[in-house]
Amino acid sequence: MKPATPKQALTTCCAAHTLHDGLSDLTYVLLPLLAQTFGLTLAQVGMIRAAHRTAMAAFQIPAGLIAERFGERNLLAVGTALAGAAFVGLGYANGFWMILVALFFAGMGSAVQHPLCSTIISNAYPEAGRRTALGTYNLFGDVGKFAFGGLLSLLLMAGLPWQGPVVAYGIIGLTIAGLACFWLADSRPAHASEQAAMATGKGWGIRNRRGFLALCLIEIIDSSTRVGFLTLIAFLLIDKGLSTGWATLAVPLILVGGMAGKLACGVLAERVGIIRTIIITEVVTGAGIFTVVALPGVATALLLPLLGVALQGTSSVLYATIGDLVERERLPRAFGLFYTLGSLCGIAAPLGYGLIGDHLGVSNAIALMGIAIFLTLPLCAMLRPIVSAAPIKI
Repeated sequence: MKPATPKQALTTCCAAHTLHDGLSDLTYVLLPLLAQTFGLTLAQVGMIRAAHRTAMAAFQIPAGLIAERFGERNLLAVGTALAGAAFVGLGYANGFWMILVALFFAGMGSAVQHPLCSTIISNAYPEAGRRTALGTYNLFGDVGKFAFGGLLSLLLMAGLPWQGPVVAYGIIGLTIAGLACFWLADSRPAHASEQAAMATGKGWGIRNRRGFLALCLIEIIDSSTRVGFLTLIAFLLIDKGLSTGWATLAVPLILVGGMAGKLACGVLAERVGIIRTIIITEVVTGAGIFTVVALPGVATALLLPLLGVALQGTSSVLYATIGDLVERERLPRAFGLFYTLGSLCGIAAPLGYGLIGDHLGVSNAIALMGIAIFLTLPLCAMLRPIVSAAPIKI
């Protein structure tokens, strides 16, 4: 098979990102339906969601390690097929335990997607265009979140039972798994000498531990701020006097801006450099959070899409910088580690900021996020001399 062109690699990975993020967020729509259909308790609903998210978080690093032996394409195809098959099984579920097992395996299958697709794109765009490509890839994850859940909601409103669309989504997953095999080349080393080199390689392949540590710390702060803000913003709007119905629109408004931000920040990093882009987005995020806390309710809601551009957009720059700090053959495990940090922040940040909000009020909890995001600025200064050695703008 001929190697995939960069465009083929990007297209396939964007399709996989659309599918996996779409399936993952589809659970938000499905859980009330599953509870109603099978008479589930809230504790059972929580267990189902936890099983899915835990599987996604736990298998990202193993996915990176396994891919180094069997190839990114092969494991991406297997994981995507597993997620698709799990949703086909979910469509035929007859009770709590079958749902729990199906969504656990769906989470396991989706765990491969972020680290492996990021690696495939980084290898397809080793220098110029990597940040734009990963920004495009990032954008399609949000497209999947909107499209899959939105289409299912429309079909349910039209009177269709949920089982048929869920099975159809699973079949789409199996189809994209086949597309990955057809359009992507086997990424395992082609020659015995290269295999031997990988076999004798030690560690994580990090070229500069100080730089990688700084990048991981920026990701922890950025991801915690993003998830914490998305968790509490609706409660802030309610405190400001907006109705619950209007307050629930807060997250979609942020995500709309975030879709544009993920692409725009990747392009911006290509033009003005990594460090400048991170500083711009984090300063705008911090200032935007303080402004949101200070403004009245309606004005706050109107500002959210603009804030979403910066709040969501930094991730495109961070992911694309891993390729500058890690050896190419170790990218899968590095991306697995990086995405796992983000997943753990997604679990810890809502709990931590929620506890702060209970004791100090939601406004103070969100203001604290605005303060915390500025901690990324000294880390940018720590990162600057390290990425300056790479053949890219800083």
